[in-house]
Amino acid sequence: MSSKKIVKIIPLGGLEQVGMNITAICYGDDIIVVDCGLAFPSDDMLGIDLVIPDVTYLKENLEHVRGFFITHGHEDHIGALPYVLREVPVPVYGTELTLAIIANKLEESTVAVDVPLNVVSYGDIIHCGSLSVEYIRTNHSIADSAALAITSPAGTIIHTGDFKIDFTPVYGQTIDLQRLGILGSKGVLALLCDSTNALKPGMTMSERTVGKTFDNIFADNVNHRIIVATFASNVDRIQQIIDCAVKYGRKVAIDGRSMVNIVNTAVELGYIKIPDNVLIPIEEINRFPMEQLVLIMTGSQGEPMAALSRVASSSHRKINIFPGDVVIISSTPIPGNEKSVYRLINDLSMLGARVIYQDTHVSGHACQDEIKFLYSLIRPKYAIPMHGEYRHRIAQRNLCLELGWDKSNVIILKSGDVLSLSSRKAELTE
Repeated sequence: MSSKKIVKIIPLGGLEQVGMNITAICYGDDIIVVDCGLAFPSDDMLGIDLVIPDVTYLKENLEHVRGFFITHGHEDHIGALPYVLREVPVPVYGTELTLAIIANKLEESTVAVDVPLNVVSYGDIIHCGSLSVEYIRTNHSIADSAALAITSPAGTIIHTGDFKIDFTPVYGQTIDLQRLGILGSKGVLALLCDSTNALKPGMTMSERTVGKTFDNIFADNVNHRIIVATFASNVDRIQQIIDCAVKYGRKVAIDGRSMVNIVNTAVELGYIKIPDNVLIPIEEINRFPMEQLVLIMTGSQGEPMAALSRVASSSHRKINIFPGDVVIISSTPIPGNEKSVYRLINDLSMLGARVIYQDTHVSGHACQDEIKFLYSLIRPKYAIPMHGEYRHRIAQRNLCLELGWDKSNVIILKSGDVLSLSSRKAELTE
């Protein structure tokens, strides 16, 4: 591999916060883009609904952009697509559920976006001039997540996307460690690795452990209505809630626009299975005794207009909180959302609800032992921590140093940097 062969990594977002993940990979005249996410506004962004990445570089080089390659269907990886595709109208690639969620978003967009949406299966390789992209199965808090192996004449780059190692996933199989190991044995130039949980020791617990927690809560509250707020995209979590509802003879109602859209899509594609006569429209909940109901809704992050926030502020048109209701908040606050979440818990508690928010969630991101395992398996020449605030990425750098990487080969980038990589050196260039 000649040192004259240079591949460039250009993060356009995702390196200063949790969210807005988007990275360009360039070789010669070919550019591919990994993910296209949004971020939610901080407290000082008054009047701002969403934050999307600056894609000036892509617009200026539009004739060279071969496509967006999406790792999974979370907002921080796909949410900016309806806006960015208007200015960078190129094909989009992703797995089945990921593209179905993207298609829904594009249909809802106020400005028509007409680009090819190409469904990719694990193991498929897409050729884009001098670059090729292979989709590799991973585990995360949404089904159909993938890592990408991006091959160029300068070497192979592996982008993990968001991942964890779950040996007992609710849907599908465990992460394809065998394929990652094979790629590692052939030589990997760089690993771009999820840093979100790099500060946390150990391994992330399996998603199935949340199902056991739900089962215990349902068993302890057979005489109360149960309301669960979680991320709409966490179809495995939703499936486990539905399984508990079926086990304890309850009807299920779904509320929140994104929740309804994703559940309908997941059911249609077979990622969520609901027995007949279990799902009821939200308009019919008053026809059933309270203890026979489970309501699944959006709003676990305290978003002002989400379903649970409207319930907590008594402004929801169909749902009120009654004393004795059990409300499960099945997520942890995204950094920056803590105040909103605690305000939500207080408001629900003052209305008489019992709010359960501890031990009702497991992360979809790898902790320290999983990150170290992946680096030891792949053994890349360069380690490039991605996804997260500076403190998260520094924590991952320290893990790499513990594993024996040379400090000069562990690279901390910022959004807008241009990292030029060859077999001999890595340097920031214009």
